[in-house]
Amino acid sequence: MKTTILLIRHGETEWNILGKFQGCTDIALSEEGIKQAKLLRDRLKGDFDFLYASPLIRALETARIISEETKKKVMIAQDIREINFGEWEGLTIKEISEKYPEIFKCWRSDKLEGKFCGGDASIQNASNRAKECILNIVKEHKGEKVAIVAHGGIIKAALIGIFGWDMTMYHKMALGNTCINTITFDIHLKPVLLGLNDTNHLNYSAKTV
Repeated sequence: MKTTILLIRHGETEWNILGKFQGCTDIALSEEGIKQAKLLRDRLKGDFDFLYASPLIRALETARIISEETKKKVMIAQDIREINFGEWEGLTIKEISEKYPEIFKCWRSDKLEGKFCGGDASIQNASNRAKECILNIVKEHKGEKVAIVAHGGIIKAALIGIFGWDMTMYHKMALGNTCINTITFDIHLKPVLLGLNDTNHLNYSAKTV
């Protein structure tokens, strides 16, 4: 009996376009982000048993769109909210590297913690939070398929925690808006990564327009 988890990144926001760190800043979907969520909805067609979302509006709005035409309720998972980057939020990578050169270097190279400026303080802390949240959902819904709409940063942190990777893996993954990342868990909670950064629903749209 396997449990399937679909870790889904929210649709595009204006800050995504500008390359700004969003973190816990509550930014709504852009018009393009809404279109992406609808394409994801059309692809999934309600093929999940339960649906969870981060409380931040960009994730919650994406989840509400993909739940349209289904009877599935969007449940809030507080601990899958995006990483709190504190004073880095609203800045681009270039601005962060120039304004906080030492801690930025540590964040990019530290394999054990990945410390940064912000409420979560390190990738490791965010990883532990996300891993525990997802494993609790797996235990609650054994043998079922669960979609979880969250954020690029916390999904990467979750994968690091679940698979025991070092913290620099955070910087070696690219997750597009509305991408699907698929993991299965057996009865012993052993994980298998089946898919990463799957945005085929967006590629199909581009080819058919």
